[in-house]
Amino acid sequence: MTIVKHIKLFILATVVMFSVVEVRSQNRLVLAEAERVTGDRFSYATKSPRGANIYALNRPSAAMLNAIDKGLTDLFSVARKNGYTRRLRYSDYSIFIAKADRTKDSEGNYSPDIAVGAAQYAGTDYDQGGFIYAAGMVIAFDPMAFVIADHNTNTSRVADLVRYEGEHLVLYHNDRRRYAETADHSKGGGHPILN
Repeated sequence: MTIVKHIKLFILATVVMFSVVEVRSQNRLVLAEAERVTGDRFSYATKSPRGANIYALNRPSAAMLNAIDKGLTDLFSVARKNGYTRRLRYSDYSIFIAKADRTKDSEGNYSPDIAVGAAQYAGTDYDQGGFIYAAGMVIAFDPMAFVIADHNTNTSRVADLVRYEGEHLVLYHNDRRRYAETADHSKGGGHPILN
């Protein structure tokens, strides 16, 4: 090997090494934010069958992982239907599965949700005294991450939640105007955003 090839290999290895370090540090920041928001410690990491990054308190069930993939599949389909093409790979997404702070809504329906600060929802019908119950919440845009509550049953709800939280991320990376119009639901509106 010539000295030029050695130098090129060294430069390539250095770039790859720093890229890996940057991704790991970004993921640590996202992990820290997910833990701050939920109060949980996500000690279990895995991938869904199709390659989404999953972080949880315990090992997720196969049904939960399959529901996550179904939600992403539905998201990618409706995104393409709307002409969006960026960030439509399973591996682009990190999903944090948090402990549910409640398992039933005010009407007694099964609804595992996470209690988070009321923020822009303060004083609205969602406000529960300084906090709201959220079905899901975007944690980061790059890398793309959101949190949902763990479910023991009703995995069709999980698939819907994954699709709905993913809508915000798809819009952020493909249509900033539409993202800004639908970023939160404190002024009305809901899911699905993309039809």
